[in-house]
Amino acid sequence: MVVTAASFVYNGVTAGRAAPPRGLRYVQAADIRTRFQTWGTAGPPVVLVHGAFESVDTWSHLAPLLARDHRVYALDLTGDGYSERHGPYTVRHSTRQLLGFLDAMHLGGPGERPLLVGHSSGAAVVAEAALRAPGRLGGVMLLDGDALDTGAGPPPAFTYVLIDPYRTSLLRLGLGIDAVIRGVYRAQCGPACPRLDAAGLDQWRRPLRVPGAEEALWSMLAAGVPGLPADRVARLAGVRLPKSVVFGADDDVFSRQTPQETARRIGAPPATLIPGARHLTMISSPEAVAAAVDRLTAASAAASR
Repeated sequence: MVVTAASFVYNGVTAGRAAPPRGLRYVQAADIRTRFQTWGTAGPPVVLVHGAFESVDTWSHLAPLLARDHRVYALDLTGDGYSERHGPYTVRHSTRQLLGFLDAMHLGGPGERPLLVGHSSGAAVVAEAALRAPGRLGGVMLLDGDALDTGAGPPPAFTYVLIDPYRTSLLRLGLGIDAVIRGVYRAQCGPACPRLDAAGLDQWRRPLRVPGAEEALWSMLAAGVPGLPADRVARLAGVRLPKSVVFGADDDVFSRQTPQETARRIGAPPATLIPGARHLTMISSPEAVAAAVDRLTAASAAASR
């Protein structure tokens, strides 16, 4: 009773929500008010699609490198970042948002077919987009993601054990401890990644403190990491698009066999493994990822001739 009462009091004291940063750009993508960012003014278009609990800001190391030779676009999928929280938080709904974003950016027509780069669970979104609208795309890269619905996520008992008010208290306590955020980031990113300063901590913390974020988080956690059935992912092998699979060589989110298995499954060339990199390759190894995107761009240009 004491713990429950304390939890209610703490939740009340911390009920204030954070505001999104100033100066963000938004566009209507299908049924979702979508935050986005662009880099570069010339070259083939590239659209970056983040993974779970990430945002446009996750690409801040990679996008400027790509912008030297590409027009680069990135969006916050619903449920993450600063886009409108609008469930269901499924691959199907996120793909609808992504294709709506291509419409809003006037991408997908002749000469404007973008490469899609999907990180982690975002790999499933770009895979589904390629299956639905291959004629609108120039190529697809699965970055640190196999696009599969593996059932990954918290155990089923999670939704019964972590109920309110306790789950809200635990989330807010965890978000308030810098060492917790830095520890998760370091484990996923590895020693090559820059240390999180105050701005970096805010980048990962604030999206989980805006209005509607907690409710979306519980919904996403209950559903597990979004993905596609293996037989649907395998249909990509029959889609005539240039494809690429890129993983950190030390990514412990997946097995050692996953990168090459994924490449075979979707009909891509052998996977590119980035030495010393873990799960956040776009932060730890942006030059290597940019080089892989350039190779896919060249393959796309050759295929269109």
